[in-house]
Amino acid sequence: MTVDRRGFLTGTATAAGVAALAAAATAAPARADPAPAVGKFPFPGSTDLRILITGDAGTGARPQWQVADAMREQHARQPFSFALGLGDNVYEQGPWADDDAQFSAKFEEPNHDLDFPWLMVQGNHDNSSLLPGDGGWLLRGDHEVAYHARSRRWFMPSRYYSVRIPQEQPVVEFFVLDLNPIAAYLPPLFQPYWAPDGQFMTEQATWLDGAIDDSPATWKIACTHHPYLNNGPHGNAGEYEGLSIAPINGIHVKDFFEAHVLGRCQFLLSGHDHSLQVLEPDTPSKGTRQIISGAAAKSVHDEPAASGRHTPNTALYQNYTDLGFMILDLTPATADLGVYTVDLANGGATNVFQRRLA
Repeated sequence: MTVDRRGFLTGTATAAGVAALAAAATAAPARADPAPAVGKFPFPGSTDLRILITGDAGTGARPQWQVADAMREQHARQPFSFALGLGDNVYEQGPWADDDAQFSAKFEEPNHDLDFPWLMVQGNHDNSSLLPGDGGWLLRGDHEVAYHARSRRWFMPSRYYSVRIPQEQPVVEFFVLDLNPIAAYLPPLFQPYWAPDGQFMTEQATWLDGAIDDSPATWKIACTHHPYLNNGPHGNAGEYEGLSIAPINGIHVKDFFEAHVLGRCQFLLSGHDHSLQVLEPDTPSKGTRQIISGAAAKSVHDEPAASGRHTPNTALYQNYTDLGFMILDLTPATADLGVYTVDLANGGATNVFQRRLA
């Protein structure tokens, strides 16, 4: 699996710009107003928050349902305030329209009775072109933005946005980012709008800098699909897939994180790698902790880890075999993280890691 992917990516790097696969602008994002829109589940007004963190879920297959069943069980025991969906929401290639039946089969139906807002992130599979996950058709992701108007749960008012919770005197502000243009396996080399120094990424960086500076929240949390640090098969930004070929090695993702996120947010939450990881900040992280929750429907199993290609990042917890999710309990003074794995034989969830991170 890994060899095939790397072979594809190496070939992609040679011919990435042959086809103009994505063009046109999207609506300018802004800080999202968490006051409930018509038909939307409302965001909480409480300062004690219980947050479900899940990623890479959207297969519609039985393992996704089993993980969702375990999440429902936890919700029944102690209700969640809202959820974070960290990308790859519609496998394998993303939606074809905002009324695509895949939204029902791969999001609404598996998550039935999890009736609260889901802050959704764009993933590479949500923007597929020639091959699943190549990230080469960026306009495909706009269907997920449009689906925001159709769903009570799904919250994605723009490709990138922020949400303060509670709206007044917020405990936390989430900065949901879209780094697909600079992480695509089919880079849009002949599309200036999506270029690393093009309009989309420049406007996103300017918006993010101002939004973080202006945030009154105690906790500032960046949510992306692609990670900065990662011990799993995809590897660290700048070394994605063990490749030295720019830009598909994620060098521009690395630069973006280091210029605009690290040292400014306490946590960076990502998916992409089908694993569960709680990593310690390294020196370049400037205190920002990388957390990866991408095992809601798939796991990497025996796929080679990135640690075979670089010195492993220090981990408080990592799991590459089990499916699962995370729960973050936030108060104005504390941040407690729990990692839960799901036994597919009996559907039970086990709390395998619990730690006060701050």
